[in-house]
Parts: sequence; structure tokens; C-alpha cells
Amino acid sequence: MSVEADAGRLKTEADEPGWEVDPDDEWGVAVIATVGRQLKLRREAVGMRAAEFGKAVGYGEDLVYKIEGGKRIPRQEYLDRADEVLGAGGLIAATWEDVKKVRYPKKVRELGKLEEKAAEIGVYECNIIAGLLQTPEHARALIEAAQPPYAPDDVERMVAARLARQSVYERDPAPSIHFVLEEAPLRRQVGGTMVWRQQLERLLEVGRLNNVTLQVMPTNTDAHPGLDGRIELLKFPDGTAVGRSDGKFNGRPVSDPRQLRILELRYGTIRAQALPPRGSLAFIERLLGET
Repeated sequence: MSVEADAGRLKTEADEPGWEVDPDDEWGVAVIATVGRQLKLRREAVGMRAAEFGKAVGYGEDLVYKIEGGKRIPRQEYLDRADEVLGAGGLIAATWEDVKKVRYPKKVRELGKLEEKAAEIGVYECNIIAGLLQTPEHARALIEAAQPPYAPDDVERMVAARLARQSVYERDPAPSIHFVLEEAPLRRQVGGTMVWRQQLERLLEVGRLNNVTLQVMPTNTDAHPGLDGRIELLKFPDGTAVGRSDGKFNGRPVSDPRQLRILELRYGTIRAQALPPRGSLAFIERLLGET
């Protein structure tokens, strides 16, 4: 981070909130503690005090101590600047490769790893637009609506984590991805009219990808087996699979073939009752035309 030229002061925790380390994430705690220790040892090796170093990188002294103590996840800009100031020859900057693997919450990382490996992804959402389809503004509005509210730095961390999962669209070979979304969340203008319109445009963009099938479940339809919650199915190249459902097996991930067959039956029934892909895209286009 840099010193604000107009104000002539160092950025503080209020200006640049970092990401707290999840104490239950043992791997994340170990990685951040190791990086912090390396930063401290290198700073002391060149004879710089924390306050002096903080001024050089544009951070307050308190934040320097938190990062070195493994209490705060450093951002890439901080590591790059620290590398320059300490003359580390790229060694400190290179620690970003480790930090970026643990910067997101543990549960999100685990889900992201599964999605990265899956050859086929099937998602049914009943209350929101699926995270893999959300725009940054839509995701932020949803997360900020939580009660009790998240701290600002936690909001940004969760938004970044959600968007990072969308790298699944860039995979080669691309996985086959199927979405079924309820009509009601599509009509809810989360974040205001502009954010809502951008979100619908994003749905059309992704829904037209060759490897993506997007379907809408009309509100005016018969009861279906997804009314008790979200369903996700992931199938892998080796023939294995994992699934989970809010309304079945207590929401826990399952891989037992008998349990998976239940989820596949439910998901298949939902897809059969939803609008076909072409009709679904036309439906979203009509929603855009209503404003």
C-alpha cells in the first residue's frame, strides 16, 4: 500500500482493512504465521524498526505488527512493497503464492477445489442466484444484507472468494455446468435497478456459453422436490461424485451411491419441470425488457 499523497499520512486499518486469519483454519494459520515470521526476521536483519518499515511500505505500525504476528493476511501489494524495501530479491514477493491459497475461508476453498476438478456441475438454487453466476455488485449486496452484519473487511473477503470460484469458466477442458434458478430471485432487485439489470445480463452471458445450460423454474408451477432447499451435484472424470442438499442428509456432502441417486433423482425432476434452456433465456430477456 502507498502513502496518500494528498493527506500525507499512512493508511491505517480503517483505510485498508486486511483479512483476519480464521483460528479454526489450521493450514491457513500456519501459512500466515510463517510468512509473518519471515517478514519480521528480514526486517530485523536490515535493522529497521516496525514504525520505520511501516512508513516505507505505507502501513501503520499496528498493522505491521499484526501481519508479522500472523494475525492478519497480507495483501499482494504489501508483500511486493516489502520485498522492495527489504531488498529480498523476490523471495518475499514469492510468498504470495502460498498466501493466496489460504486467503479465502476454509469452506470456500474446499468447495472451490471440488469445482476445479469436476467434469460436470449441477446446481439448483431456490432463494438466491447461484454464486457461480453472481456479479461482484450483486454478491456484495447479498453479503451486506446479513444480520448480524459482517465487518467491511469480511464482506470484501467473501465477495473475492465467491468471484474466485468463477474461474471454473476458464478451465480447459471446460466442465459441463447446469443451473436451475427459481423465478422469484430473478425478479428481486438486489442492490437496486442498475445492479439487478447487470446481474440479469450476466445470466444471459453465461447462459449462452457452449458448456453451460441455464434453466428458470417459473413461480406458477407445481410443487417440485427442490422446495426444501439448494441442491448441488459434482461429478469427476474418474467416475466418482459428491452431492449435497439443504433438505436432505442435513446438508452434508455425500458420496455414497445410494444417497447420490436420491439427489440425482431430485435434480433430474427439477430440470424436467423447469423451462427449457432457450425458453429460460427468453424469459430473462423479457424481465430486462420490463424496466
